[in-house]
Amino acid sequence: MTEIHENLEALLSQAERVAEPQRGDLLRGLVISIDEKGLIIDLGLKRDGVIPGEDLENLPPEEANIQVGAEIAVMVVDPVDRDGNLVVSIAQARESEDWLEAHRLMAKDEIIEAVPSGFNRGGLIVPFGRLRGFVPASHLSELPRGLDEDGRSNYLHKMVGQRLPFKVIEVDPRRRRLVFSERKAIRQWRQDRKSQMIQQLSEGEIRKGVVTSLREFGAFVDIGGADGLIHISELSWKRVEDPAEILTIGQEVEAQVILLDYQANRIGLSLKRLQPNPWERAIGRLEIGQVIEGNISRLAAAGIYIQLDDGPEGLLRPPDGPGSLTPGMKVQVRVSTFEPARERLDLELVDIIHGTLQSENSDDLDKGGETQ
Repeated sequence: MTEIHENLEALLSQAERVAEPQRGDLLRGLVISIDEKGLIIDLGLKRDGVIPGEDLENLPPEEANIQVGAEIAVMVVDPVDRDGNLVVSIAQARESEDWLEAHRLMAKDEIIEAVPSGFNRGGLIVPFGRLRGFVPASHLSELPRGLDEDGRSNYLHKMVGQRLPFKVIEVDPRRRRLVFSERKAIRQWRQDRKSQMIQQLSEGEIRKGVVTSLREFGAFVDIGGADGLIHISELSWKRVEDPAEILTIGQEVEAQVILLDYQANRIGLSLKRLQPNPWERAIGRLEIGQVIEGNISRLAAAGIYIQLDDGPEGLLRPPDGPGSLTPGMKVQVRVSTFEPARERLDLELVDIIHGTLQSENSDDLDKGGETQ
């Protein structure tokens, strides 16, 4: 708190240079009289300052016993009231330490914990020393979208009394605005947690986790307070168009750590590395020219993907397009390229086994023969 007091002293030292005090200015003065209406303060200006009696009621009992001759700090509340008085506040001056602390927390990007004391339709009310801060509903990390007025009120009411993390995002003593964000605090906490965890992980180890979100490029999995990404290419040995084909939010999974990027603070995970590798299993079992059966798994711009029976997925590129071929059809194909290290398998159509067309040689193929 030494730095805070030094900053407060610096602000107070400016009192000697104040010619026309403005609302929010911090001044120092001597108590020259006390009565039932309040205190009179000699501020070294053309006019004395007046502290209303009710201002003292805002002080804790142990701070309210002020004697004549005491030197105190005050804040200007009204430079000229209707009676021409310079109205100042000792309570608000003492709040200035809290404003300075809030400034420090925001500058240092620190996270604090606090307990909301109430709420309104816009968000939560959070005590901060002698101040009251505000958390807009848009800065709550888990507030469900689309809630009606009653639903939002019920949600905010449940958060009152809970100890939560916050970051200071706005400090404006003149407007008496102190704004917090729980969402940014959670985000930073998770990044800090990830930085700590990434030092404890090693590539190749297996971790249990819970799926927290699905994106078009993959799935995020919480592995103990830190999120790792399973890229869509690491979900399955089969080609996946949508991560929702494989996972659901809240699902518990085991994943292998395959990437630790310390600089970017990223953790890469894989599901498929814990499954048998069909490309390795196919070595010695597939060879160029071999005819094998499979099912059409999907049609894509690159061609037709064929899931081989007990093997990897290969690509068929008919010169005239898919024609009558549709997903689910069982076909016979010939291996034209097989490069397991590159996970490349190119195929040529031989026959449709279950479909609308049959070749003249289908009976021979069913018996295990090959078409030359």
